[in-house]
Amino acid sequence: MTTADQVALNTVQLETIRIDPRFAGGEYYDADDGEGPHRGLALARRIALLNYRSPIELNQRFQRSWQSDRSPLGHGGRFAVESYLDFHGNKFTRRFDANSYLTLVEAMNSHDIGRDRGSVEEALRRVTATSLVLGIDTDRLFPVDGQHRIARGIENTLDGDEAVVLTSDFGHDGFLIETEAVGGHLRRLLDAAPGGPATSAVLSAHSEST
Repeated sequence: MTTADQVALNTVQLETIRIDPRFAGGEYYDADDGEGPHRGLALARRIALLNYRSPIELNQRFQRSWQSDRSPLGHGGRFAVESYLDFHGNKFTRRFDANSYLTLVEAMNSHDIGRDRGSVEEALRRVTATSLVLGIDTDRLFPVDGQHRIARGIENTLDGDEAVVLTSDFGHDGFLIETEAVGGHLRRLLDAAPGGPATSAVLSAHSEST
């Protein structure tokens, strides 16, 4: 299920879109090009990006560097990490719709695999496939304690009651970036039951909260 911490982070993103005056209660589709709620959507994306990355990566990558020769300390300049967040936020608005974003985030908030099944643990006990449960040690979006809970709940996992935990500086996005490590574990899963029941993988991106 989605935790209170995740709901809190998601709720802030939802509100940044809704308070954008150009959101117009969701009725912005007749607006001229560039006149929709792009500022609220871009800010929501910036907030989300902070959950996808880790403090280690951001600190190592940007430190306190400036984006230009102009100082951000009272002279109108910007820190490099500010520019990075702005770039990704603005880029996102060119390929995503604000109402769609709200719908997806609200769906994540409502997700609870234990609903009408007794509990999360009762739901997990229904999984019969050979499973791999994997998390990233720096994942702020889906922390590894959730992965361990999944591993304890599924009867037939490759590694027993503990999830595999990968060490990565890249936070949640490590499951996309650490391809060699993730691929090696997926190979273990595929080799575990050749010709047998369907196997399943539970990565940090697809934990109990997705």
